[in-house]
Amino acid sequence: MIKLHIALVTETYPPEINGVAMTLSRWVDGLIALGHSLEIWRPEPIEQSPPRMNGCITEHRVRGFAVPQYPDLRFGQPAGRKLAARWRMRRPDVLYVATEGPLGWSALRAAQQVRIPVVSGFHTRFDCYSPHYHLAPFLPLVRSYLRRFHRKTHLTLAPTAQLRKTLEDDGFGNIAVIPRGVDTRLFDPQRRNPRLRRQWGLADDALAVLYVGRLAREKNLDEVLDAFRAIQEDHLTARLILVGDGPLRDTLAHDNPDIICTGMQRDTALAEHYASADLFLFPSRTETFGNVTLEAMASGLPVVAYDDAAAKLHIRHRSSGMLAPETGISYFTDMACELAGDVQLRRRLGNAAREHAGKIDWEHVVLDLEALLIRCAHSQPH
Repeated sequence: MIKLHIALVTETYPPEINGVAMTLSRWVDGLIALGHSLEIWRPEPIEQSPPRMNGCITEHRVRGFAVPQYPDLRFGQPAGRKLAARWRMRRPDVLYVATEGPLGWSALRAAQQVRIPVVSGFHTRFDCYSPHYHLAPFLPLVRSYLRRFHRKTHLTLAPTAQLRKTLEDDGFGNIAVIPRGVDTRLFDPQRRNPRLRRQWGLADDALAVLYVGRLAREKNLDEVLDAFRAIQEDHLTARLILVGDGPLRDTLAHDNPDIICTGMQRDTALAEHYASADLFLFPSRTETFGNVTLEAMASGLPVVAYDDAAAKLHIRHRSSGMLAPETGISYFTDMACELAGDVQLRRRLGNAAREHAGKIDWEHVVLDLEALLIRCAHSQPH
């Protein structure tokens, strides 16, 4: 069997908590389990932790600097000379570049010098973030930057066919689809925790409305608040729980003292937050995928989301969740209120969501990724 030595360059990785870091961690663990070796290059994390070092994986850290408005994330400083020197001593079979920052660019240049085939990932819709930060005039520049980056790689990975078509139409070069999976052993309705619900101030029959993700402008959190306030008109004891962190956390907590901001949650604690809720709202329209959608579905929650990304791919409207149209009049709040008032509908959609999530495992995703990396590794002579 073919065993690869894979270099991974990324500006986010655990212990950081976000969809990109989680996805990369799943891929790394899966590839190691299949017998491949990896070297990871990433910025020194804010939250200090020892780098992973064993016979199958080596983690290298470079200097970094904070991302504006995201102090818990870091860009990596360029490290082209260091990368090229290392790769001349031990040449990777293939390089995967997950992020398009300065470290990613330097890795591209180093790989060209050493003749390493490069696969990139389109993990974050930075182009869609621009309007949320009053940077809409710079949108063409952002897209041009991203396009130039990905066209320098042999192949770019997207998580959905919908995004692949968008990138192909925008001239991003060769695009392949590698979807996402979900851990249904971790995210499970059986993790519902009555004690946690009591901590939220909820009676057994009261409604817990949940959002999980970054608390940032691009996540469209105004629609979560609007929907919840509409729900409150008929469900006075309902509570809104926001799980995550970000630049809007303090403002949201100050302006809405009745909502619960839990901060970041990990592993079993995160799974218990999902399973202890009754309804999941996810109004973001800037996702490349949205792993939290699958996590909520696996936890048996009915999801209200826009007809985009993971929701478009995995939710059947009124069968396993609710999909608001991307264009035209938004019915997001109406759908949230309908589910809030119909226990039987919530139960039916949640059960169907859990059943669907059981068919989406990380093992098959990693096998598809492995096949693609092997093919790319042998596409260019040494």
